[in-house]
Amino acid sequence: MAKFEGVKWAPRQMRYLLPAKQFELLEPDAKVFAVSRSTFYATFLCFEGIRFFCKRGAAGGLEVNFLNWHKNLERLRRGMAYNLGRTQAGLIPSVEELEGLITRQYFQDPSIRAFLGEMAEKGLQGYLRPFTVDEEQSMGVTFPSQPAVRAIFCSYDDYLGEPYTGVVVPHLVRAVALNKTGWLKLGINYLVSLKALEAAKDVDPEAAAALFLDDRTHLPLAERSVTEWDSSCCLFGLRDGTVIKIPESELILPSVTIQGMVAILRKMGVKVEERHVAYGELVRRVKDRDLVVAASIGTAGIMSRCQKLVCVDETNAVAATHVPDTGHPLYAKLAEAKAYYWDIYKEKAKLPAGLKLYKYAL
Repeated sequence: MAKFEGVKWAPRQMRYLLPAKQFELLEPDAKVFAVSRSTFYATFLCFEGIRFFCKRGAAGGLEVNFLNWHKNLERLRRGMAYNLGRTQAGLIPSVEELEGLITRQYFQDPSIRAFLGEMAEKGLQGYLRPFTVDEEQSMGVTFPSQPAVRAIFCSYDDYLGEPYTGVVVPHLVRAVALNKTGWLKLGINYLVSLKALEAAKDVDPEAAAALFLDDRTHLPLAERSVTEWDSSCCLFGLRDGTVIKIPESELILPSVTIQGMVAILRKMGVKVEERHVAYGELVRRVKDRDLVVAASIGTAGIMSRCQKLVCVDETNAVAATHVPDTGHPLYAKLAEAKAYYWDIYKEKAKLPAGLKLYKYAL
């Protein structure tokens, strides 16, 4: 949807070969075999995006903070399980094993301490990208025989999320509930997101995000439900001060960030409802100016407010256009919640109920 600014990659990439339980560090641009099941068939391609903050502790040592990241690691494990055969279930690392690989082996390696130290000195945001590949040179469509977890991370100055224009794209389906892929971060999910964004630009050339509906294409358009943006979850703010969160399902990625944002909003006294939103309701609220803000929620940018949301009809013609009411209290509340969320990482804000800050001395 948007772009990172000031990205700088760590000088080493981590690899953990699951069958041998072998840990090693690779060059940051280490490659995958050109002939690999992961390359051709998207086999064992799942990933996570995990925000973190590195700082100096009271004694001057390096410390790394993560927020609710065990949920990210558990989601990564579910992605691995989807990509492996039933007989390979014993290869999947536990959450604790993944935690140790990253914080006690990868982050504590001398080759990257200077990089983490620079992050701490400058107060930079960190983005950890664990992902999985089949490390075997292989032919044939089978489950991977050499599955591995890799990880790389970067620092960045900013995520350019606002302002952005979104378009509803009802004629493409991001995921099919029956296949149970929509709730996982799988490589196979994201090509459709790019195709949807391309389609969104046909409606509005300034589009930077596509909003998907569910997979019940047999229903009238108005009866289908809103799911999520092409690469992030969504929140809707109504004129009566209520914020709506779409319930998690096989079509909704269980976003760690949105769970934190909802907890913060509730702590701020904002009423949050978790319920489905029919597309017909969304269009009606846009026309009635009852929708005051629509937001994208994801790891990198935390929260970005939509400057324009274009709703289309069955013929892909514009049916209604939302622009935010920037003077409504909810518009500012969302920005406050975003700042609060990042301040938790920096230990400048108290933890709302349901959130946990994981702190590691390196």
